[in-house]
Amino acid sequence: MITSVRANKESFHRVDFRPGFNVVVADRTKESTKKDSRNGLGKSTLIEVLHFALGGSLDALESLKGWDFTVGLRVGKRSLDVTREIDDAKHVALTGEVAGLGLGKAIEGGRRVSVAEWCEFLGQAMFGLPRAQGKSDRTPSFRSVISYFIRRGKDAYSDPFLHYRQQQEWDKQVANAFLLGLAWEDARACEVLRQKDKALDNLRSAAKAGLIDGLSGKLHELDAERVLLAERAAKEEAALRSFKVHPQYREIEDRASAFTKRIHEASNDNVNDRNLLSYYRQSLDGVVPPDEKDVVSVYEEAGVVLPELVRRRLDEVREFHARLIGNRRVFLADEIARLEAACRHRDEAIQQLTADRAVLLEILRKHGALDEYTRLQRAHLEIVDGLRELDARIANIRKVETGKSELKVEREQLFQRALRDHDERREIWQRAIKSFNGHSQALDNESGKLEIQVAHTGFKFHIDIARARSGGIGNMKVFCYDLTLAELWAEKEVSPGLLVHDSLIFDGVDERQKALALQRAEQMSRQKGFQYICTINSDAVPYGEFEPGFDFDKSVRLRLTDATTEGCLLGVRF
Repeated sequence: MITSVRANKESFHRVDFRPGFNVVVADRTKESTKKDSRNGLGKSTLIEVLHFALGGSLDALESLKGWDFTVGLRVGKRSLDVTREIDDAKHVALTGEVAGLGLGKAIEGGRRVSVAEWCEFLGQAMFGLPRAQGKSDRTPSFRSVISYFIRRGKDAYSDPFLHYRQQQEWDKQVANAFLLGLAWEDARACEVLRQKDKALDNLRSAAKAGLIDGLSGKLHELDAERVLLAERAAKEEAALRSFKVHPQYREIEDRASAFTKRIHEASNDNVNDRNLLSYYRQSLDGVVPPDEKDVVSVYEEAGVVLPELVRRRLDEVREFHARLIGNRRVFLADEIARLEAACRHRDEAIQQLTADRAVLLEILRKHGALDEYTRLQRAHLEIVDGLRELDARIANIRKVETGKSELKVEREQLFQRALRDHDERREIWQRAIKSFNGHSQALDNESGKLEIQVAHTGFKFHIDIARARSGGIGNMKVFCYDLTLAELWAEKEVSPGLLVHDSLIFDGVDERQKALALQRAEQMSRQKGFQYICTINSDAVPYGEFEPGFDFDKSVRLRLTDATTEGCLLGVRF
């Protein structure tokens, strides 16, 4: 409950509130002219001051440099004054019954508390809220739920289940489910699944666009590739285990290479010599003495053509040819013998070199060099790393591909659980529906209906009121819903114990419904024991529609006037 609103400036119009029905009126005075307006007198500013003192942002008040606002509160069994400075908005000063409060740091006459700690305390003291685990735990927050009891701004009156137009769907569901006594945890769980679903969609889109690694390829192709890579890694691992390093490996390898070179050289020489042997053997077979007739013929021709050169006799010629052929045969026979001996020696050398090389190659086959082992090990590690990367890709892709189906199963399980929770809380939500219908019927012969539905996406809230398209009827949806929340929470041991409406809630509402609404608020706040505060323009007060005996003016706690600047809440224009 709010007991008072004060400021550190004398121009501020202090207002003291009481339990039950309270009104702040913006009044038109006799001295005001048609050009004067009650807009800007401070009705909405009063709402902003309340929010500011209860941990809200200072956006609407930040131009009021040097101002401090103090709001008196009754929180549980404690009477507290909370003061918050515009120039130091990160902390509040608490005075009053602060003994044993355990908040912040002690200061003269009270405690200095951070706004975050103050909000956490209010959440527990006014609503019994669970302690938040972090910014993204999506539990009901004090700032969200209190905004249904103190609505501010035009957007707050556009939809009963929203306190500002851009409010996120999960916050709407969690807050309203909590306030209505439903299983708000189910709404939070739905949001967690929605975020997972969104994350999977984002991963798919990013991978498709080539913005992230680790999700490329098709699962069946990667599985096949992994089988081959794993087999290769296993083989190389086995080879490394059986690998033996020989300390003289490189020396033995050089000797084996030298043997191979000598074998190749000897083999090449044999080829050349055997080719020459073949030629010499053919030449030897072709060495025969010339026919005597041919020699005579040649000699006679020579004597005719060159008589002066022919000096020798035919016998001498025959002897010369015989000697020449003999010499040729001896030469070829010697060469053939020499080449055959050389080839035999080379064959023997090749045989020995081959045997020696075989011994060395056997050593090389059974052993290896250290640098070769290191190279094989490095190559194996690269394959293992590739296998791990492939495993990660397969796991990521499988997670994305199966994620949707898993989420579908989780969502169905959550839906079934939410249905059970909803049925178990039937008495609670039926109480809320009956309460809303009662308030709605009190304002109109055709009562409205509060509808609460459990869906796969969480809770769905809806209010059906006849002629709801008109602005005034829409505002009355908000009025009846807020009054329902105030009534339900007034019955709890831990309760905010208040409901505050700006004059915006009466915009477009016909006089008869406006009167019925004000009377209903007075009746329920008195009967249920909660505090109701509203602001209203004096010319919007439906005096002619009130029931006999309803004294509206006795509940007016402050009158603001448009006659002078001093008549507004702050006593100054800003």
